[in-house]
Amino acid sequence: MSKLNDFLDLLTGNFDNKEQYEDLKAKGIAFPYCRHVNTLCNNKIKNLPKDFKGQFLVEESYYTVGDKTHGSPHLFLFTEEPEGIKLTSYDIPKEYNKNTFTYNDITEIDYNELEESKKFVPAIYKEVNGVYEGGSESMFTPVMKFILFEKFSKDHLEVTERMEVNGKKTFGEDEPIIYKRI
Repeated sequence: MSKLNDFLDLLTGNFDNKEQYEDLKAKGIAFPYCRHVNTLCNNKIKNLPKDFKGQFLVEESYYTVGDKTHGSPHLFLFTEEPEGIKLTSYDIPKEYNKNTFTYNDITEIDYNELEESKKFVPAIYKEVNGVYEGGSESMFTPVMKFILFEKFSKDHLEVTERMEVNGKKTFGEDEPIIYKRI
């Protein structure tokens, strides 16, 4: 389980892309200011199976463009598999919504009621010289594709997300978002 622990040490905490945002802003390039708050949450999940080896994580993502901030929370399960670290996405529990699903607002979640996302293809991350990289492609609908590619290191989290409808980009940046620990 050491690879999983090493991976989660890189991924948990508070991150933003302030340095990248300020640099691009100074060059006159429009780019979102982004923040991630990644918190392990097995302590808030009841009825985990005995000897459960995975780690659930709440990812609170905030994207600011102009004067508007959009929140996007997620519940992920990370497990160590022979092929690498696997990220499985879960639906937000029914008693929460995108505005109330934060680590601080979660009281207790029942493992038996959690549902794996039917839309998201699990991502696999492989480690090379202390850097984990990986991702996946998911068809959210017959015409909507979500592409994820990430690299995690001691220095930063590099995240590329893109949504395409009929092959045309509808969400995402042309360059990766570079998050640094704050």
